[in-house]
Amino acid sequence: MHTVRAYEATAARLLDFLSTHHGRLADVSLLKQIGVADLRAFLAARRDGGEGIGNASAARELSAVRTFLAFVGVETPRLKGPRVKKGVPRPVSPAEAVALADEVAEEREGWTGARDLAVLLLLYGAGLRIGEAMGLTGAVLPLGATLSVTGKRNKTRIVPLLPPVREAIEAYVAACPYAPAKDAALFRGARGGPLEPSQIRRAVRRARGRLGLSERTTPHALRHSFATHLLGRGVDLRALQELLGHASLSSTQIYTAVDAAHLMDVYRTAHPRA
Repeated sequence: MHTVRAYEATAARLLDFLSTHHGRLADVSLLKQIGVADLRAFLAARRDGGEGIGNASAARELSAVRTFLAFVGVETPRLKGPRVKKGVPRPVSPAEAVALADEVAEEREGWTGARDLAVLLLLYGAGLRIGEAMGLTGAVLPLGATLSVTGKRNKTRIVPLLPPVREAIEAYVAACPYAPAKDAALFRGARGGPLEPSQIRRAVRRARGRLGLSERTTPHALRHSFATHLLGRGVDLRALQELLGHASLSSTQIYTAVDAAHLMDVYRTAHPRA
Protein backbone atom coordinates (compact mmCIF):
# COMPACT_ATOMS: atom_id res chain seq x y z
CA MET A 1 0.00 0.00 0.00
CA HIS A 2 2.82 2.43 0.86
CA THR A 3 4.56 1.57 -2.41
CA VAL A 4 1.38 2.22 -4.42
CA ARG A 5 0.90 5.62 -2.77
CA ALA A 6 4.55 6.51 -3.41
CA TYR A 7 4.23 5.59 -7.10
CA GLU A 8 1.03 7.62 -7.41
CA ALA A 9 2.75 10.63 -5.85
CA THR A 10 5.69 10.30 -8.26
CA ALA A 11 3.34 10.10 -11.26
CA ALA A 12 1.50 13.23 -10.10
CA ARG A 13 4.79 15.11 -9.60
CA LEU A 14 6.00 14.11 -13.05
CA LEU A 15 2.80 15.25 -14.75
CA ASP A 16 2.84 18.56 -12.88
CA PHE A 17 6.48 19.10 -13.80
CA LEU A 18 5.96 18.31 -17.49
CA SER A 19 2.93 20.62 -17.66
CA THR A 20 5.00 23.50 -16.27
CA HIS A 21 8.14 22.57 -18.22
CA HIS A 22 6.38 22.42 -21.60
CA GLY A 23 3.62 24.93 -20.92
CA ARG A 24 0.78 22.59 -21.77
CA LEU A 25 -1.27 19.78 -20.30
CA ALA A 26 0.78 16.64 -19.75
CA ASP A 27 -1.27 14.06 -21.65
CA VAL A 28 -0.31 10.75 -23.25
CA SER A 29 0.93 12.47 -26.40
CA LEU A 30 3.36 14.55 -24.33
CA LEU A 31 4.47 11.51 -22.36
CA LYS A 32 5.31 9.76 -25.65
CA GLN A 33 7.68 12.61 -26.46
CA ILE A 34 9.50 12.52 -23.13
CA GLY A 35 13.26 12.44 -23.51
CA VAL A 36 16.40 12.10 -21.44
CA ALA A 37 16.60 15.88 -21.01
CA ASP A 38 13.07 15.91 -19.55
CA LEU A 39 13.93 13.23 -17.01
CA ARG A 40 17.17 14.93 -16.04
CA ALA A 41 15.32 18.22 -15.57
CA PHE A 42 12.65 16.48 -13.46
CA LEU A 43 15.24 14.87 -11.18
CA ALA A 44 17.14 18.16 -10.94
CA ALA A 45 13.93 19.90 -9.88
CA ARG A 46 13.37 17.25 -7.23
CA ARG A 47 16.92 17.73 -5.94
CA ASP A 48 16.60 21.51 -5.87
CA GLY A 49 13.07 21.56 -4.46
CA GLY A 50 11.94 21.91 -0.88
CA GLU A 51 12.79 18.29 -0.03
CA GLY A 52 16.23 18.37 -1.66
CA ILE A 53 16.26 14.61 -2.25
CA GLY A 54 19.54 12.68 -2.30
CA ASN A 55 20.83 9.97 -4.59
CA ALA A 56 18.88 7.13 -2.98
CA SER A 57 15.58 9.00 -3.21
CA ALA A 58 16.37 10.14 -6.76
CA ALA A 59 17.02 6.52 -7.77
CA ARG A 60 13.68 5.45 -6.28
CA GLU A 61 11.95 8.35 -8.04
CA LEU A 62 13.43 7.32 -11.40
CA SER A 63 12.35 3.72 -10.81
CA ALA A 64 8.80 4.89 -10.07
CA VAL A 65 8.82 7.02 -13.23
CA ARG A 66 9.86 4.01 -15.30
CA THR A 67 7.03 1.96 -13.79
CA PHE A 68 4.49 4.71 -14.49
CA LEU A 69 5.61 5.18 -18.09
CA ALA A 70 5.49 1.44 -18.71
CA PHE A 71 1.96 1.42 -17.27
CA VAL A 72 0.77 4.01 -19.82
CA GLY A 73 2.59 2.24 -22.63
CA VAL A 74 5.52 4.64 -23.03
CA GLU A 75 9.11 3.48 -23.39
CA THR A 76 11.38 5.14 -20.85
CA PRO A 77 14.36 6.98 -22.35
CA ARG A 78 17.70 5.40 -21.48
CA LEU A 79 18.97 7.27 -18.45
CA LYS A 80 21.43 5.87 -15.95
CA GLY A 81 20.21 6.38 -12.41
CA PRO A 82 22.30 8.13 -9.75
CA ARG A 83 24.89 6.04 -8.01
CA VAL A 84 23.68 4.99 -4.58
CA LYS A 85 26.27 4.21 -1.97
CA LYS A 86 25.23 1.34 0.23
CA GLY A 87 25.07 2.41 3.83
CA VAL A 88 26.56 0.32 6.59
CA PRO A 89 23.82 -1.22 8.78
CA ARG A 90 23.69 0.10 12.34
CA PRO A 91 23.22 -2.76 14.78
CA VAL A 92 22.40 -2.40 18.45
CA SER A 93 24.26 -4.15 21.25
CA PRO A 94 22.90 -7.38 22.77
CA ALA A 95 22.02 -5.53 25.98
CA GLU A 96 20.17 -2.82 24.04
CA ALA A 97 18.28 -5.40 21.98
CA VAL A 98 17.01 -7.20 25.06
CA ALA A 99 16.27 -3.94 26.89
CA LEU A 100 14.28 -2.72 23.89
CA ALA A 101 12.21 -5.91 23.74
CA ASP A 102 11.53 -5.76 27.48
CA GLU A 103 10.59 -2.07 27.34
CA VAL A 104 8.15 -2.63 24.47
CA ALA A 105 6.57 -5.58 26.29
CA GLU A 106 6.15 -3.64 29.54
CA GLU A 107 4.26 -0.86 27.79
CA ARG A 108 1.33 -3.18 27.14
CA GLU A 109 -0.59 -5.40 29.53
CA GLY A 110 -1.41 -9.06 29.20
CA TRP A 111 -1.07 -11.09 26.02
CA THR A 112 -0.23 -8.16 23.70
CA GLY A 113 2.89 -7.46 25.75
CA ALA A 114 3.87 -11.12 25.50
CA ARG A 115 3.23 -10.93 21.74
CA ASP A 116 5.47 -7.90 21.20
CA LEU A 117 8.25 -9.47 23.26
CA ALA A 118 8.03 -12.65 21.18
CA VAL A 119 8.17 -10.71 17.89
CA LEU A 120 11.21 -8.63 18.83
CA LEU A 121 13.12 -11.59 20.27
CA LEU A 122 12.36 -13.45 17.05
CA LEU A 123 13.86 -10.63 14.97
CA TYR A 124 16.98 -10.47 17.11
CA GLY A 125 17.31 -14.16 17.96
CA ALA A 126 16.59 -15.60 14.51
CA GLY A 127 17.38 -12.71 12.18
CA LEU A 128 13.93 -12.49 10.60
CA ARG A 129 12.66 -9.52 8.64
CA ILE A 130 9.57 -8.08 10.30
CA GLY A 131 7.47 -9.07 7.27
CA GLU A 132 8.70 -12.65 7.63
CA ALA A 133 7.69 -12.71 11.29
CA MET A 134 4.24 -11.33 10.42
CA GLY A 135 3.95 -13.98 7.71
CA LEU A 136 4.27 -16.89 10.15
CA THR A 137 1.11 -18.90 10.68
CA GLY A 138 -0.10 -21.35 13.26
CA ALA A 139 1.34 -24.09 11.06
CA VAL A 140 4.74 -23.55 12.75
CA LEU A 141 3.29 -24.92 15.99
CA PRO A 142 4.33 -26.86 17.95
CA LEU A 143 7.74 -25.24 17.89
CA GLY A 144 10.91 -27.23 17.62
CA ALA A 145 14.62 -26.49 17.50
CA THR A 146 14.29 -24.84 14.08
CA LEU A 147 11.79 -22.67 12.24
CA SER A 148 10.85 -22.69 8.55
CA VAL A 149 10.65 -19.14 7.21
CA THR A 150 9.43 -17.92 3.83
CA GLY A 151 11.29 -14.81 2.76
CA LYS A 152 11.73 -12.73 -0.37
CA ARG A 153 10.93 -14.35 -3.71
CA ASN A 154 9.08 -17.05 -1.72
CA LYS A 155 12.40 -18.59 -0.79
CA THR A 156 12.15 -20.86 2.24
CA ARG A 157 14.97 -21.23 4.73
CA ILE A 158 15.47 -22.99 8.05
CA VAL A 159 16.68 -20.96 11.02
CA PRO A 160 17.61 -22.20 14.52
CA LEU A 161 15.17 -21.26 17.26
CA LEU A 162 16.98 -20.42 20.48
CA PRO A 163 15.31 -21.61 23.71
CA PRO A 164 14.56 -18.05 25.01
CA VAL A 165 12.92 -17.15 21.70
CA ARG A 166 10.90 -20.37 21.62
CA GLU A 167 9.80 -19.84 25.23
CA ALA A 168 8.69 -16.26 24.47
CA ILE A 169 6.60 -17.42 21.50
CA GLU A 170 5.06 -20.26 23.50
CA ALA A 171 4.22 -17.85 26.34
CA TYR A 172 2.47 -15.56 23.86
CA VAL A 173 0.52 -18.44 22.28
CA ALA A 174 -0.60 -19.62 25.73
CA ALA A 175 -1.79 -16.12 26.68
CA CYS A 176 -3.37 -15.17 23.35
CA PRO A 177 -7.20 -15.31 23.48
CA TYR A 178 -7.37 -16.39 19.83
CA ALA A 179 -6.74 -20.06 19.17
CA PRO A 180 -3.92 -20.63 16.68
CA ALA A 181 -4.96 -21.92 13.26
CA LYS A 182 -2.68 -23.37 10.62
CA ASP A 183 -3.99 -21.00 7.96
CA ALA A 184 -4.12 -17.88 10.17
CA ALA A 185 -1.42 -15.43 11.27
CA LEU A 186 0.55 -16.55 14.31
CA PHE A 187 0.81 -13.00 15.62
CA ARG A 188 -2.62 -11.38 16.07
CA GLY A 189 -3.80 -7.85 16.54
CA ALA A 190 -6.07 -6.84 19.44
CA ARG A 191 -9.20 -7.74 17.43
CA GLY A 192 -7.88 -11.06 16.23
CA GLY A 193 -6.72 -10.05 12.75
CA PRO A 194 -3.11 -10.28 11.57
CA LEU A 195 -0.72 -8.04 13.48
CA GLU A 196 0.45 -5.10 11.35
CA PRO A 197 4.21 -4.36 11.21
CA SER A 198 3.42 -0.67 11.77
CA GLN A 199 2.20 -1.48 15.30
CA ILE A 200 5.58 -2.98 16.20
CA ARG A 201 7.45 -0.07 14.58
CA ARG A 202 5.43 2.48 16.58
CA ALA A 203 6.01 0.58 19.80
CA VAL A 204 9.76 0.47 19.11
CA ARG A 205 9.84 4.22 18.42
CA ARG A 206 8.21 4.95 21.77
CA ALA A 207 10.44 2.51 23.64
CA ARG A 208 13.71 3.73 22.15
CA GLY A 209 12.76 7.28 23.16
CA ARG A 210 12.27 6.21 26.76
CA LEU A 211 15.56 4.28 26.72
CA GLY A 212 17.50 7.07 25.04
CA LEU A 213 18.48 4.89 22.08
CA SER A 214 19.30 6.15 18.61
CA GLU A 215 16.61 6.76 15.99
CA ARG A 216 18.34 4.03 14.00
CA THR A 217 17.13 1.53 16.58
CA THR A 218 14.36 -0.04 14.51
CA PRO A 219 12.91 -3.54 14.25
CA HIS A 220 15.14 -4.11 11.20
CA ALA A 221 18.19 -3.05 13.21
CA LEU A 222 17.60 -6.15 15.34
CA ARG A 223 18.14 -8.29 12.23
CA HIS A 224 21.35 -6.36 11.57
CA SER A 225 22.41 -7.07 15.15
CA PHE A 226 21.72 -10.78 14.71
CA ALA A 227 24.01 -10.85 11.67
CA THR A 228 26.76 -8.69 13.14
CA HIS A 229 26.95 -10.53 16.45
CA LEU A 230 27.11 -13.92 14.72
CA LEU A 231 29.85 -12.71 12.39
CA GLY A 232 31.77 -11.38 15.37
CA ARG A 233 31.63 -14.85 16.90
CA GLY A 234 33.20 -16.39 13.80
CA VAL A 235 30.21 -17.58 11.79
CA ASP A 236 31.10 -18.33 8.17
CA LEU A 237 29.76 -15.83 5.59
CA ARG A 238 28.07 -18.57 3.57
CA ALA A 239 26.31 -19.86 6.67
CA LEU A 240 25.23 -16.33 7.54
CA GLN A 241 23.91 -15.88 4.00
CA GLU A 242 21.69 -18.93 4.46
CA LEU A 243 20.48 -17.78 7.87
CA LEU A 244 19.54 -14.33 6.54
CA GLY A 245 17.98 -15.64 3.33
CA HIS A 246 20.13 -13.46 1.06
CA ALA A 247 20.03 -14.41 -2.61
CA SER A 248 23.56 -13.06 -3.13
CA LEU A 249 26.65 -13.29 -0.98
CA SER A 250 27.38 -9.64 -1.77
CA SER A 251 24.34 -8.68 0.34
CA THR A 252 25.84 -10.54 3.28
CA GLN A 253 29.36 -9.17 2.85
CA ILE A 254 28.25 -5.72 4.01
CA TYR A 255 28.30 -7.10 7.55
CA THR A 256 32.06 -7.58 7.34
CA ALA A 257 32.29 -3.77 7.12
CA VAL A 258 30.03 -3.48 10.17
CA ASP A 259 32.21 -5.88 12.14
CA ALA A 260 35.40 -4.06 11.10
CA ALA A 261 33.88 -0.72 12.11
CA HIS A 262 32.95 -2.17 15.49
CA LEU A 263 36.47 -3.46 16.03
CA MET A 264 37.89 -0.01 15.23
CA ASP A 265 35.51 1.56 17.74
CA VAL A 266 36.71 -0.88 20.39
CA TYR A 267 40.33 -0.17 19.47
CA ARG A 268 39.91 3.62 19.65
CA THR A 269 38.17 3.31 23.01
CA ALA A 270 40.53 0.83 24.64
CA HIS A 271 44.01 1.45 23.22
CA PRO A 272 46.06 3.95 25.24
CA ARG A 273 47.68 5.36 22.09
CA ALA A 274 44.50 5.52 20.00
